[in-house]
Amino acid sequence: MSSPSSSEALEPAEPGLLVAEPLVRTEIKIGYARVSTSGQKLERQLDALTAARCRKIFADKKSGKNALRPELKACHAFLDPGDTLVVPSLDRYGRSLQDLINMVAELRERGIGFTSLHENLDTTTPGGRLVFHVFAALAVISSSPIMQGCDLGGQVKDGVSDLAA
Repeated sequence: MSSPSSSEALEPAEPGLLVAEPLVRTEIKIGYARVSTSGQKLERQLDALTAARCRKIFADKKSGKNALRPELKACHAFLDPGDTLVVPSLDRYGRSLQDLINMVAELRERGIGFTSLHENLDTTTPGGRLVFHVFAALAVISSSPIMQGCDLGGQVKDGVSDLAA
C-alpha cells in the first residue's frame, strides 16, 4: 500500500475555496461610493477611496433600494480581470446581504477582487475569502425555514402572553 505524497496530503478538497482572487492582480484599484440621502456626505467616502489609491472612482447619489444605480453599472463595466473594486463600506455597495454576495460572486467569476475599507475585508487574500464565505453562509441560514420558524415561534409566544393577560 503506498502512502500519498506530501503534495497530495496537503491539497484541499476544493482547491479554489481559499485561493486569493484574482490569481493575477493588476494592482489597479477602482472605487465605488454611494450616498442615498441629501444629508449624507459623499466627500468622506471619496477621501477614503483616494487614500486607498483608487485610480478611478465612480459615485452614485441615489438610494440603494433602487436597483438603477448608473455609476455602479458603469463601474462594473469599467473593471477588468485582475483589478480590485474598493468600497468604503459594505452597506454602500449592496442593497442587502444577498445582493452583496451575488455581486461579489460575479466579480470573482470575472477575476476581479473586492475590498471593503470599513470592514477591512479583502477577497484578494485567503482570510478575506474565508470571511466572505461565512457571510454567504449566514445569508443562507437567515433565509432558511428554520430561521423563519424561529420568528414564528416568537410570534406564537407573544400571542400566548396576550391571551393570558
